[in-house]
Amino acid sequence: MKYLFLLFLFPLLCQAEPATVIKATDLKKDPATDAPTVAALAENTSVDALERKGGWTRVKAPGGEGWVKMLSLRYGAPGTAKAGDTGVSQLFNVARTGTSGTQVTTGVRGLDAEMLAKAKPNPAELAKMSGYAATPDAAAGFAAKGRLQARQVEEVK
Repeated sequence: MKYLFLLFLFPLLCQAEPATVIKATDLKKDPATDAPTVAALAENTSVDALERKGGWTRVKAPGGEGWVKMLSLRYGAPGTAKAGDTGVSQLFNVARTGTSGTQVTTGVRGLDAEMLAKAKPNPAELAKMSGYAATPDAAAGFAAKGRLQARQVEEVK
């Protein structure tokens, strides 16, 4: 009998969690930056978070279903009910994720052996990253503007 009761409660524990896109982002087919884009999601788009994998969250959005970077999402505010939550689902949110029903993520584990084995260089991303580097003159100008002074720091061994 108690197993039958748990069977009926299981769908409540596995339901999607409402979230909002906090900045314009691409909805990807797979959890990877070089995956094909399914749709472009505008800032403040409402989505349902379905699953997490590494630094990615699978979501159901108005433009389709796919993956977004987890840091592009905001979940319901702590201590408040999410739209559509019933008292019963709030009870199970507490059992599932803590007092607020909001999951907290403190970091991403990183790369696993399979991801490293399949890694390929991405010249376009390297060029993009190089574009963020500051020139020595720009760095010196920034330091002068902030009245920063050079200091010799002993090497830590």
